[in-house]
Amino acid sequence: MKYIDEFRDRELILKLSRLVERSVSRDYNFMEVCGGHTAAIQRFGLPSLLPQAVNLISGPGCPVCVTPAGYIDVLIELALNENVTVATFGDLIRVPGSSLSLAEARAGGADVRVVLSASEALAIAESERNRKVVFPAIGFETTAPGTAVTVMKAMAAHTDNFLVMSAHKVMPPAMEALIRGGSRIDGFICPGHVSVITGSHAFEFIPERYGLGCVITGFEPTDILSSVLMLIRQITDGTPQVEIQYRRAVRPEGNRRAQQYMNEVFEPDDAEWRGLGIISRGGLKLRDRYSAHDAFHVFGIALTSDEKETGCICGEILRGMSKPSDCGLFASACTPDNPAGACMVSDEGACNSWYKYHRHE
Repeated sequence: MKYIDEFRDRELILKLSRLVERSVSRDYNFMEVCGGHTAAIQRFGLPSLLPQAVNLISGPGCPVCVTPAGYIDVLIELALNENVTVATFGDLIRVPGSSLSLAEARAGGADVRVVLSASEALAIAESERNRKVVFPAIGFETTAPGTAVTVMKAMAAHTDNFLVMSAHKVMPPAMEALIRGGSRIDGFICPGHVSVITGSHAFEFIPERYGLGCVITGFEPTDILSSVLMLIRQITDGTPQVEIQYRRAVRPEGNRRAQQYMNEVFEPDDAEWRGLGIISRGGLKLRDRYSAHDAFHVFGIALTSDEKETGCICGEILRGMSKPSDCGLFASACTPDNPAGACMVSDEGACNSWYKYHRHE
């Protein structure tokens, strides 16, 4: 298959749906841990093409959603400093902190600017040498290499006023935390974009230690339905393993050059995930040799983990314990225009997707 229309071919989609229907022999809970998959599943109405025995669960696959409130609070405090600019991705500015979002802080005079990349934040730092420019580095293994390359460029150019506040997360430790935390999972639909960087080897511990299958999947309806069928067959055959459905983009070894950039600039660190708590080696921090560009080091930042009680159940949703519709705030006090929780902010958030496609149900 070479063209996108083929991945959305109606007859092929229905054929896959029928194959899944004929293959089920029990109930299955399959978790996707990629916000792109969450959005695609709801956009294409895939649950309606699956038998009731197959339950697709949204996990912590949205980088914005898993960014804790304490991180947002620190960014706001920095942006209110007259000599600091926070240059951030657009969806992060609407994530609620303990009391404010970055967007609300900007309305109150904080210097918060929206950028499309770390390199754009670096360009601001190069043009405004009298200001410290802080780039909130969020995202999984997909975006971490870009941040790493930008930090290397900043160091080479002696752009010392460019600082990174790393909230980069890595997915495999979170998946293990979900399993060990008691989430009801029979198999994982593994992230496609993350796996382009990491390769399939990063997930091999899951079938080896926990006997659960993994299928690395693309983002079209035929991709996702195929992955469901592959997971069911693994369970039926008793052969849990890591399979690559998304072969047009993912190799077992991943992108070695991107991995080299990440390893050069970052090292594993314990990290707080919203809803999941502190995950051992679940994040990335800058290595000591790049400390001049580390906002945590330069400003002496220590994050707090206090979460304000709002009635939002984003944490339960990220753990796969609840659905967005289980929340009393969903589609009433919490909407994309006025989000009460992080899961409603980003297009990749489960609540945002459910709001778009299920709020009238």
